[in-house]
Amino acid sequence: MIRPGKMLKQVLDSIFRKPATTNYPFTKAVMPDKFRGKIIFHPEKCIGCKMCMRDCPAGAIQIRKIGDKKFECEIDLGKCIYCAQCVDSCLKKALETTKEFELAALERNKLKVTYHADTGEVSKE
Repeated sequence: MIRPGKMLKQVLDSIFRKPATTNYPFTKAVMPDKFRGKIIFHPEKCIGCKMCMRDCPAGAIQIRKIGDKKFECEIDLGKCIYCAQCVDSCLKKALETTKEFELAALERNKLKVTYHADTGEVSKE
């Protein structure tokens, strides 16, 4: 049991200390290096080996051939567990992690991101 005098000392100490929490939505969080956030795809580097598809434990990546040496990638961010196993297994470094982590969406179909090889565009379905 805490004695009243000891408790008063703790209360007074906490008044003059900075809070342990952050004011998150108003001050953006700074992510550390090698943070595993949203995964992006570079279609010009992809050779179509599909190692990323095989190594993804959640089955969140689909690679489709759309032309001669052209591939597009669909990443389902709703399935992704952000382990970055696909990034580690990509031989040509066509996949990359970013520091982006604010990925919430109200509709599940907006979590599917398609990287088109021919136009270089990114579309959310």
